[in-house]
Amino acid sequence: MRSSLAAAPAWHRLNLPGWLAAALLLGGTALAGPVLGGATRFAFIAGCAVVGWYAWRRSPASHLQAILLIFSFAPFLRRLVDLSAGYEASGVMLVGPLLAILMPLPSLRAAIEEDRPMPPTLAAVIVVGACVTYGTALSLFQGDWATAATGSLKWFAPLLYCAVLAFRSDAERREMVDAAASVFLAILPLTGLYGLYQYIDPPTWDRYWMQLTTIMSIGQPVPFGVRTFSTMNGPASFATFTAAGLLLVGFLRSGWITIVLATPAAFALLLSMYRTAWLSLALGVAFCLLFAATRGRAAGMMVVTVLAVAGASVTPFGGVIGERLASIGSGAQDDSARERLEQYVHLWNLPDSEIFGRGFTVTDVGSAGAMAIDGMIVSCWVTMGLVVGLCCLAGLLLAIGRAIDGARRDGGPEAVVVGALACGALVQMMLANIASGELGVLFWTFVVLAPVAGRAGR
Repeated sequence: MRSSLAAAPAWHRLNLPGWLAAALLLGGTALAGPVLGGATRFAFIAGCAVVGWYAWRRSPASHLQAILLIFSFAPFLRRLVDLSAGYEASGVMLVGPLLAILMPLPSLRAAIEEDRPMPPTLAAVIVVGACVTYGTALSLFQGDWATAATGSLKWFAPLLYCAVLAFRSDAERREMVDAAASVFLAILPLTGLYGLYQYIDPPTWDRYWMQLTTIMSIGQPVPFGVRTFSTMNGPASFATFTAAGLLLVGFLRSGWITIVLATPAAFALLLSMYRTAWLSLALGVAFCLLFAATRGRAAGMMVVTVLAVAGASVTPFGGVIGERLASIGSGAQDDSARERLEQYVHLWNLPDSEIFGRGFTVTDVGSAGAMAIDGMIVSCWVTMGLVVGLCCLAGLLLAIGRAIDGARRDGGPEAVVVGALACGALVQMMLANIASGELGVLFWTFVVLAPVAGRAGR
């Protein structure tokens, strides 16, 4: 690690944009991974630290672009390396992106030492952080050190990054939202085209990983049998990132070139079969209809969405998408919905109703009798117990409410899009785990980018 960090000043002298530094790291790893094998894993982790440090030195907006690129493509690189070096179950390479978002931590220490006023977002961060500390302690008391370390890193890294961004000015926040839209304009066509190719004929490295992983929601490693996850770690991650990217570019970028670049991602999103992201995107667009700055664009996106679904219906995979769309309104008749309801019944019927929680228990859903953990409500209940879990949920709702209120007070397109992403998170909370790992980074990064002051405070 020391030798990698020592090279950082040379990177700084090159004066590369943060996104380009991240792209060079990703491209270099893709080329070297099949040759160097397992050694690539730790070189990639060190490289993520260097890129995170360098990009933050450039600017917060540059850093956000870099980490969005790294999170979007790190799982793809992991599968490339696994194909040549052997399957590595823990996915150690995925620590790299989390390390990249921890590189700005010295600026948080500086802000605290300067005794600045506490930003409003920090209240939610502190509440959730206290609950995560409790969950970590539960794991440690059970002697499960590895699980405690993994779980706390996945939860705390996004929280700490959120705390860093909370001290940035409104001008920097708007710049970061705009920068995110710019980088998604590059990410979406790449992940979208790869996702379409993956569905039609999954590459060797994807088939290899699908055969060995315990994730049950990715379909079968055969043509037209994959639930598209593109370059990410599963359909949920890919679809959630894609839905967020489509909102950002749809409302903050214009022109036919934007539609052309986003179209492959929109089709790949449908092929993920992940209805939670579909609902999240729909709610976000509906939220934007409420504001003058985004109303026209929201109406246009609704028309484009209808055309995209109609276009998908005439493709070879139109029948599968149609069935999945129809299942949204099936309610209690849907197997997935019944399974989620059964989770609540199971937890409530336990002798202690999980009042105190289990800590960061790793559940292998591929094991017989194992209960899947879907949604923040069940996740917090199992991890932190009924009482502390409710406090954690209250902290998440506090962050979401503040982002939505920021859109109301400001009314500008950047603030409204952040509010739309927060609205989408309301759906995600019930059906997905949005507060840890890559989804935690996406959630906490954008709720904290809501403006502190209204339009009069610009």
